[in-house]
Amino acid sequence: MANSRIMASSHGWNPSPRTSWGLRSNKSLIKKKDIEELKKEVDMDDHKLTLEELSAKYSVDLTQGHSPEKAREILLRDGPNTLTPPPSTPEWFKFLKQLFGGFSLLLWTGAILCFLADIVQYHFKDEQTRDNLYLGIVLTAVVIITGCFSYYQEAKSSKIMESFKDMLPQQAMVVRGGEQMQIHVRDVVVGDIVDVKGGDQIPADLRLILAQGCKVDNSSLTGESEPQNRSADFTHENPLETKNICFFSTNCVEGTARGIVIATGDATVMGRIASLASGLKTGKTPIAIEIEHFIQLITGVAAFLGVTFFILSLCLGYNWLEAVIFLIGIIVANVPEGLLATVTVSLTLTAKRMARKNCLVKNLEAVETLGSTSTICSDKTGTLTQNRMTVAHLWFDKKVYEADTSEHQSGSNFDKGSDSWIILAQIAALCNRADFKPRQESLPIAKRATTGDASESALLKFIEQSYCSVKEVRAKYPKVAEIPFNSSNKYQLSIHFREGQPEPYVLMMKGAPERIFDFCSTYLLDGQEYPIDDEMKNAFENAYLELGGLGERVLGFCFLNLPSSFPEGFQFDTVEINFPMTELCFVGLISMIDPPRTAVPEAVDKCRCAGIKVIMVTGDHPITAKAIAKNVGIISEDNETAEDIAARLYIPVSQVDTRDIKAIVVHGSDLKRMNSEQLDHILKNYKEIVFARTSPQQKLIIVEGCQRQGAIVAVTGDGVNDSPALKKADIGIAMGISGSDVSKQAADMILLDDNFASIVTGVEEGRLIFDNLKKSIAYTLTSNIPEITPFLLFIIFSIPLPLGTISILCIDLGTDMVPAISLAYESAESDIMKRRPRNPKVDNLVNHRLIGMAYGQIVIFKTYEQRKVVEFTCHTAFFVSIVVVQWADLIICKTRRNSVFQQGMKNKVLIFGLLEETFLAAFLSYTPGMSVALRMYPLKLNWWLCAVPYSIIIFLYDETRRLIIRLQPGGWLEKETYY
Repeated sequence: MANSRIMASSHGWNPSPRTSWGLRSNKSLIKKKDIEELKKEVDMDDHKLTLEELSAKYSVDLTQGHSPEKAREILLRDGPNTLTPPPSTPEWFKFLKQLFGGFSLLLWTGAILCFLADIVQYHFKDEQTRDNLYLGIVLTAVVIITGCFSYYQEAKSSKIMESFKDMLPQQAMVVRGGEQMQIHVRDVVVGDIVDVKGGDQIPADLRLILAQGCKVDNSSLTGESEPQNRSADFTHENPLETKNICFFSTNCVEGTARGIVIATGDATVMGRIASLASGLKTGKTPIAIEIEHFIQLITGVAAFLGVTFFILSLCLGYNWLEAVIFLIGIIVANVPEGLLATVTVSLTLTAKRMARKNCLVKNLEAVETLGSTSTICSDKTGTLTQNRMTVAHLWFDKKVYEADTSEHQSGSNFDKGSDSWIILAQIAALCNRADFKPRQESLPIAKRATTGDASESALLKFIEQSYCSVKEVRAKYPKVAEIPFNSSNKYQLSIHFREGQPEPYVLMMKGAPERIFDFCSTYLLDGQEYPIDDEMKNAFENAYLELGGLGERVLGFCFLNLPSSFPEGFQFDTVEINFPMTELCFVGLISMIDPPRTAVPEAVDKCRCAGIKVIMVTGDHPITAKAIAKNVGIISEDNETAEDIAARLYIPVSQVDTRDIKAIVVHGSDLKRMNSEQLDHILKNYKEIVFARTSPQQKLIIVEGCQRQGAIVAVTGDGVNDSPALKKADIGIAMGISGSDVSKQAADMILLDDNFASIVTGVEEGRLIFDNLKKSIAYTLTSNIPEITPFLLFIIFSIPLPLGTISILCIDLGTDMVPAISLAYESAESDIMKRRPRNPKVDNLVNHRLIGMAYGQIVIFKTYEQRKVVEFTCHTAFFVSIVVVQWADLIICKTRRNSVFQQGMKNKVLIFGLLEETFLAAFLSYTPGMSVALRMYPLKLNWWLCAVPYSIIIFLYDETRRLIIRLQPGGWLEKETYY
């Protein structure tokens, strides 16, 4: 029975508490069926049970706890309260993957064929040239050096479970045998009675049985930025929403609570997420798929040419040995030896360039993935927004005033001369438990750290900026009594002393607007009190609805000057209330929101221009999510949701014609009821989508849905709750400042400034590297045909070989290497962020058009030019002619669409590459001793000019081709030659 996974509902019996979450065997957690199980929502009913039912289910007395013997027995049965680490990939295997994966395989094949050809020649031929041996050694060295380089770059690979371990609490306070004792957290078992207080980490999933002013920080799990109130009451069907459950490894920020352990280790909500994140299999990156495709293409071309000329040489009377040497020679000549180094260096250069722009790339191949991205699933809090509550609007004197929510908060324009504003500011400053941390006077107010929850900190900073020093106000009106905010009262009350006043005490209150308004009989208008009438009630309702509709958190403020019957020194009792709490005077409303980052709307607009769909996925409330989505442009101004249309037309949502609606807000509870076809319908038919109140599992399901549509998906996130989606995405992007260690380990890239706008920079860099790799490959392949042609001419016409193997190496790893790498420094063409995302099925790194350009059109000019040079039958002339024609190839490869004159010659590395290949050619031609080593002879200066006319013809041809493409976009020439 130990390894079975049985759901209680299907067999009508109550399994051991450890299995009530649908998990039993730790060993099988990362099997496929378990992964599917983990993707489902948490299925439990502990939050609905009465205390008697809980006691019966877990066989425990809720005051005495387990006996030590029973706790040991359960610990042996269920195992320790820890997370099971997944099997890790050994470092040697990662190194071998770099050494033998992808492009390296092609070079290894070439090296083995070279060694084979050398052995054949050595044993069966009289002439003892060891060119093939040298070529084999050089190819092996290239693979090993680039393999070591790539391994070094990616040495800091994901260790997801390691970072989960850092989050776990070490000690827990439990009740066993009626006594309180502190034990190590790994010894906590299901059914234990646990006490927690402010500052503690929750040691397991708890169902609360007692709570006093308890608040927990669930941000790492649910993404909610504000601490959540906790009580013993069942408040919601969803276990993630109810107030009587505390989750493993979240923090208790204030108050005290007692709870019964309902799940430990892998069976906790956090454990499920950890298992899901570490057990997910990730697919190949788009660039890895492209390189695989390129290898297949080059291998196909090489094998076709090799076999064709093997048969041809046999037909022309060569013996089998010579035919085999030709076969190997042609295959090796097709292997672009320098390309592996070019690709690796290009990816590394781009990664370094992105790091300077606040994008830290952990996986080199992820650089290009971001450029291929067609859908971005973005978290809201901290990525699209500033991750700090800020005062957005005020309502007093029956008017709504807008506050400044920019990141610098230079100031707000509203009526600061009104007496009502002065009283509102004083209540916000005094009836407030937040305070600035010490020694921050030199920092701008908006940047100062505070103690207290997010809303109170927002009020504190706002009053400090807009009114006066909060410290001075509090010193002037000291607090003598207080009732802190709690979820049942929904208000906070404080009483302050006013020295020298006939009525020395004033009572101040803030809280939920409707609750505060109910305490009041009068309201303040221009500093004067008036009785509340129907007009005021309507004005209040409208203002509350307006601000709430903007997705803002609204608080109401009121006060009461306590009569002189409360003399100086009166002892106020906040338990047995001995002061009035009715007939208060309503002052106004202040609303707060976590505002969007300044650069985000422009970044979203750039994404739209680049054909990238931005989807918001958040754990926050739908109204808030929709408000932020509209602010940043994820839902554009001219698009309405079904709810917007229903509100505008005063009709039920069910009567709205959904055919023309392009925007939708999907609630997590609705998503829970959808099957994959319904989700696919939404993703396919709506252009602007917001998912609100989503769980970690739902984020993962959304990512998988986008991938089913054929999208390349980037996911942003900062919490533990985001880690499964980050791992599953084509590229996971974690937040560097607010992100948890777990999310950073699961991601491929980290935004050092937490700013969504940095992603757009990354997309541009990713697209640029794909463009530049295409250019590098096109340039490298154009020298392949001049290297292969001599073999073919030698076989067919017995023309002596003008290029030896070593000369070919000099071109591939010498004169061509720096120019090819220099193309990685080429700046973006003007249309790079106006193109649609590339379609991975059609727009390949190497396609038939690029092969056609490199092997066909450019080579027509080259081949004619070579025939002229062949007449000199001189190795050096042939070698130099290739270098001269490569000048033109390098310049035309600078752009795919723009004219070279539009792009300019600003790439200093490319200019250096041109000079380097020319200098190297001259060095190899004129250095004494080269005639023996490389069969190179000094060349007359005018022989360097033989190839110049052909270089000019190539340049003019390609300029004309690109001009026609620009003049006739989508025309025949673009379809056939735009690579």
